[in-house]
Amino acid sequence: MQHKKSYIDARIEKANIDKGIIVLLTGNGKGKSSSALGMTCRALGYGMSISIVKFLKGIQDTGEDIFLAKQPNVQTTLMKTGFTWDTQDKAFDTKMAIKIWSEAEQYLTNQSIDLVVLDELTYMINYKYLDEQKILDVLVNRPKNQHVIITGRAASQNLIKLADTVSEVKDIKHAFRANIKAQKGVDL
Repeated sequence: MQHKKSYIDARIEKANIDKGIIVLLTGNGKGKSSSALGMTCRALGYGMSISIVKFLKGIQDTGEDIFLAKQPNVQTTLMKTGFTWDTQDKAFDTKMAIKIWSEAEQYLTNQSIDLVVLDELTYMINYKYLDEQKILDVLVNRPKNQHVIITGRAASQNLIKLADTVSEVKDIKHAFRANIKAQKGVDL
């Protein structure tokens, strides 16, 4: 344990860069958005200003939405189209994605916003609703100390390369496959 403590202390000493980071939460498992919103609660504990942009789940209130709507330091922008497979209208979904991305861009250029959550952004890239290079450019040029959390399955290699922290959530077992409906407080 002494050797481990020395090693960890040395690593902590070397970690002396203070800057906004990009956290990418990807993979097929449950909990990417919940993790991002957990980090949102952590940031709220420090009095930080947060903007959340939800690209897919915009018509279904969740417990997090209900709670965060009451928080003065949080603003949420919703795509309001639901899941892309619900609309079956690529032109409409693309139009809405572009509209919501323009709002996200405003957050990503605003020095007063400490944390921006881009929930389910990976789908917008994978479905070609948004131009990936434009997204990458905005992320690179955001304010120096602004943090960003991106969620969604099948993150592109470019997003993975850009992110400072990448976690892949692995699906091992899910209640839905056993015909258990989404549960308030756990799934909603």
